[in-house]
Amino acid sequence: MKFIASLFGTRSPKAIGRQYMKVGRNALFGVRNDDSDNICTEKVPKPLSLLISRKGKLRHGRIAAICLGLLALVIGIVLSSIPWVDYLILKQLRLWNGSLSFQYWQKPGVIRLTKVYIFNVTNTEGFLQYNEKPKLQEVGPFVYREDMEKVNIVFHNNGTVSYQHKKILNFVPEMSLDGDIKLMVPNIPLLTLSTQSKSLPRFITMGLSIFLSGMHMKPFVPVTAQELVFGYDDPLVSLGHKFLPKTRRPMSRMGLFLGRNGTLSEISTIFTGHTDMKEFGLINRLNGLDHLPYWPNAPCNSITASEGSFFPPRDRTGADIIHVWDKDLCRTLPLQYRGPVEKAGIKADLYTPPDVLFGRPNETAPTEDECFCSDGIANCPPQGLQDISPCQYSAPVYLSFPHFYKTDPKLLDAIDGLKPVEKLHRSYFKIQPKLGVPIEAKVRVQLNLKVERQPNIAVVANFPDIVFPIMWVEEGMEELTPSIRRWIYLATTFADIAVPCLTYGMILVGLIIIITVFVKAYNSPVLAHEAIELGKRTIRRGSSFLINGQHRLLAGRDSYILLSNNDIDEKQDIIEM
Repeated sequence: MKFIASLFGTRSPKAIGRQYMKVGRNALFGVRNDDSDNICTEKVPKPLSLLISRKGKLRHGRIAAICLGLLALVIGIVLSSIPWVDYLILKQLRLWNGSLSFQYWQKPGVIRLTKVYIFNVTNTEGFLQYNEKPKLQEVGPFVYREDMEKVNIVFHNNGTVSYQHKKILNFVPEMSLDGDIKLMVPNIPLLTLSTQSKSLPRFITMGLSIFLSGMHMKPFVPVTAQELVFGYDDPLVSLGHKFLPKTRRPMSRMGLFLGRNGTLSEISTIFTGHTDMKEFGLINRLNGLDHLPYWPNAPCNSITASEGSFFPPRDRTGADIIHVWDKDLCRTLPLQYRGPVEKAGIKADLYTPPDVLFGRPNETAPTEDECFCSDGIANCPPQGLQDISPCQYSAPVYLSFPHFYKTDPKLLDAIDGLKPVEKLHRSYFKIQPKLGVPIEAKVRVQLNLKVERQPNIAVVANFPDIVFPIMWVEEGMEELTPSIRRWIYLATTFADIAVPCLTYGMILVGLIIIITVFVKAYNSPVLAHEAIELGKRTIRRGSSFLINGQHRLLAGRDSYILLSNNDIDEKQDIIEM
């Protein structure tokens, strides 16, 4: 037994166990130097202190790096979880005095062109005397630049704004044919009067026939393109301007675009988008009315449409049908979503009119368009024609697509010289779905005169029943200005790529910085040396445990400490066997 006792020195196994089993949680992070126990141990720093300090001194560079990493991480997470870009875009998109959209809307910098194509009648004598089909020759384009501005702007508290249009059409000779070319076109005032006179008593029409013959009126007149567009003197129009009631009184001159130049009398009120972006750009009132006065019922008299500058963003509405208002159309024009397109790197949605636009309602299954037939479904015009006489001083003017595109084949068969082509004669809009801003648009319509034979008036007695094309017009824009295109590109295409890269990039950078600081800190020589020392002490402690074979801990004040060789509790001597 003395031999066994000699393995433990002069102290008993129980005493040795008490000394080494007074080890607690602070042994991992450093043994406290307790002078009362006469133990001199070296302080081992804790992991957090090793990360931000060295030998008791703060490492400011490392602290700054950690703060920078945490800041980048937090900002990246916040920016990726909130629609901050949409907020900035909507702030500039809504109409208010000072927003980017207001500047674009008030005085558009885009080049808006109106192209006019006039049908020249080449066989007037054969048509009137020999029952030939009218032979038409398309002459054009005659191009006009439309300088447009909104004036008399008033914002209202209900999220709307009122204004008037100021339009000036300037002839662009470098893009046009000579505007002084003489063309032979139907005498619109005369043929209008003869058609309307069919409801008059016979004795009145006889007197009217004598009067018109005395004035040497003819069913076709030679005019220039400029005269047809901006007006020429006509005796019938002058008389009508003097004597007809105000509600039916025409202009003082005959001109198809005569009312377009200058400030328009019409007062429009549209939604600014502050109350609901689903109504952004839609018309709220026209001259104080919430409906069109030309048609008796909805949806024909509806004004729920855009005036063409802005549309409710499809990303918010998801609508496949939108409407645009044009005074010359006398109605809202529906446009149907056809699919995504791209122009100059900007994503857009393509809209075109439905194939059944200007459709003739079915008597057995009436449609919503029957309200456009003011004289009943039986008297509706053929497929593809729209009666706009309520907007044209009751003149029998009908609207269609150019060259009778998408109309009843009988209309096309009655005329020689028309060749409908979808690419040339279809209307379309390309609208950016996130902003609701048109980036390209073309509205193409044809003006036709519906003539009814009046045998009681001599000067037009040989003019048959026919829908006679007068001209067709293309209005729209092809290119945005560089500043507008740049703004749209940054708000859509660029933002869709840059924002995820920015937010997730900040998260990645923050993580990389934090991980790098930790790795460098725990791979430093100082920490490695301290880890080795800590390992040595752990090994020594573990060896003592093996020798002692006991697992009992003695609690100290706030940690566990090693017992000294002169433990005051040691009273048992070496056991001699």
